[in-house]
Amino acid sequence: MAARLTPQRQDYGMLSDRTRMRMVDRLRQAGIKDERVLAAMYEVPRHLFVDQALATRAYDDVSLPIGHAQTISQPLTVARMSELLLAGKHGGKILEIGTGCGYQTAVLLKLGVDVFSIERLGALLDKARQNLRAARLVHARLVHGDGHFGLPEAAPFDGIIMTAAARAVPEALIAQLAAGGRLIMPMGDAEQHLWHIENTPQGLQKTRLDPVKFVPLLPGRN
Repeated sequence: MAARLTPQRQDYGMLSDRTRMRMVDRLRQAGIKDERVLAAMYEVPRHLFVDQALATRAYDDVSLPIGHAQTISQPLTVARMSELLLAGKHGGKILEIGTGCGYQTAVLLKLGVDVFSIERLGALLDKARQNLRAARLVHARLVHGDGHFGLPEAAPFDGIIMTAAARAVPEALIAQLAAGGRLIMPMGDAEQHLWHIENTPQGLQKTRLDPVKFVPLLPGRN
């Protein structure tokens, strides 16, 4: 069993250890149990991934705008999806669909996985690169592309995490899942739910989970 998180002195500038620990305490109270995920959520400086004008709200459990009609997901959603993706697993190769500002990417990197991440908006991908450099997390492979098609040249993946809502499961992503691999994704239009899809020897096992609200998964790249 992982040891419980204890605060460590780190200089994240204007925001204190206590502020981040309050966020972690809220996540724990909301049902996040994986201490690896809680530690990663504490260690990633979320305020570096939002506009400076919103930095004082960075550790509130809210989604925030990041420009280009996109948002950074609320901490609980990031923690929940990370916990579902890695439950019972250590390491592995993960594909992220929708890099956004790079925050989910950073959490995955802190969890010790090998991250490939696709973003359709070139300007947002540039921002994610800057944010990850500022957080000293530069080991993800970031790709400008259409997430519907995944990244077949790097497949198979032990897990795929999607940070935009699709109307249906992209078949290309299913084909890129390793045996035993998981896809965690939001699905739906006006009404969305998180889905857990696992590639088992008996076929795909699909489980509908929490109601969520994500921006839509759009085709192409800009």
